Amino acid sequence: MSIQCPTPHEEDAVVLLGHGAGGRLTAELLDHLVLPAFGGSAGPLEDAALLPGYRELVVSTDSFVVSPIFFPGGDIGSLAVHGTVNDLAMRGAWPHALSVSLIVEEGLPLADLRCVLTSLGKAAQDVGVPVITGDTKVVGRGAADRLFINTTGIGQRHGRLHPSAALARPGDAVLLSGPIGLHGTTVLSTREGLGFEGDIASDSRPLHRLVRALAPLGESVHVLRDPTRGGLAAALNEIARDSSVAVEIEEGVVPVPEAVASACDLLGLDPLVVANEGCMVAFVAPSAAEEALVHLRSLPEGAQAVRIGEVVEHNPRGRVTLRTLVGARRIVDMPLGEQLPRIC
Repeated sequence: MSIQCPTPHEEDAVVLLGHGAGGRLTAELLDHLVLPAFGGSAGPLEDAALLPGYRELVVSTDSFVVSPIFFPGGDIGSLAVHGTVNDLAMRGAWPHALSVSLIVEEGLPLADLRCVLTSLGKAAQDVGVPVITGDTKVVGRGAADRLFINTTGIGQRHGRLHPSAALARPGDAVLLSGPIGLHGTTVLSTREGLGFEGDIASDSRPLHRLVRALAPLGESVHVLRDPTRGGLAAALNEIARDSSVAVEIEEGVVPVPEAVASACDLLGLDPLVVANEGCMVAFVAPSAAEEALVHLRSLPEGAQAVRIGEVVEHNPRGRVTLRTLVGARRIVDMPLGEQLPRIC
């Protein structure tokens, strides 16, 4: 049986749909094109997948195209390690191995490539996860933008810690491990020369130790998610949708650094939709909320952990609302598109 390929015009339309898309547009691309080609999906789209036949092993793959490749607080190399480790961690897994593939544009200075690889190697060593295999391809000028990195991570879940985006329950406390908006505003400011990068730096860092700290709480930890592309707004909407629950957060307790707030005011951005690379959202049983905060705050990466909301009964399922500083409520929608492209 032959497969009918699209005409060039039709193919261009597909590429344009996917370019820079995020939030709802990405969901449409997955639902109508990607997933049907692979036989569909049997459950929620998680940050990492359970390996069939080995329920304690977790696999995640990701591609990193951040521009610029160097930014305050990190670079594409350390970001690739942190992003992959964090995707494994959000399924309750400790990282065991990484693969790394490089797509290098002809003309990239060897000094830049060496710097990125040194940073990637150091990040992996700091995590304690070996890079066990990889690949390198060089493409012509203009065929890529300096350097792209693809990674795959393999991890093993902690005991009774089996979080999923579909397991949030009414009454759950919503915890946030640290301030939001640092990565997205730093990368955008560096790319566009806005000047904010002197006051802020990316929060890119691994979160697997935070997750291990929550392991003693076991099944009381229902959901873990790192709010990367689409920010906190996208992460909460995905959880509310996949768990069929309503979520309400308090504006006054969501930690937004002053420099991030200033940058977002200038650019007309909502900090809730700005990407993060070093914080996570946890939905935990209300009886375990205070203990979870103690565990999170025991580590430097969770020192500013706070409770920002809860899963509520009275709102329509699948909806996220924000209680404002004046006591009103507004709906927090899933971001329509990628407001900050090439951010990771």
